[in-house]
Amino acid sequence: QVQLVESGGGLVQAGESLTLACVASERTFTKYAMGWFRQAPGKEREFVASISQNGGTTHFADSVKGRFGISRNYDNKVYLEMHSLKPEDTAVYVCATDIEYSTMFTHPRYWGQGTQVTVSS
Repeated sequence: QVQLVESGGGLVQAGESLTLACVASERTFTKYAMGWFRQAPGKEREFVASISQNGGTTHFADSVKGRFGISRNYDNKVYLEMHSLKPEDTAVYVCATDIEYSTMFTHPRYWGQGTQVTVSS
C-alpha cells in the first residue's frame, strides 16, 4: 500500500504561481510513475500531469500545458509547479501513483487526499 501526502495548496491571485508537493511512503519510489489530478466543485476529476519512473517522460492536460511543470526527486517527492494561475484552476489537487505509466492518465492505483488550490480573480 502506497501512501501519498500532498502539501502546498492555498489561496493565490490570478497570474501568481504555486508549487504543490507530494511525498510517497513507498521506499521503492523509483518504480512508480507519479501524477496529479484535480477536481473542481461540481465537476469530475480530471488528469493534470504525469511523470514517468525515471522522470524522462511527462504529459500535461491541454488546459495547463505551458503553464504547469512536473518534476520528481529521489526523496520520494513529486512536485507540480503552477504558473500564470487562472480562476478556472481552482480545484482540489490530488497526487496519484501507479507502477504502470499508461494508467496514470485515467486510473492510477493509489491516491492521496488532496490539497485545495483557490485562485481569485
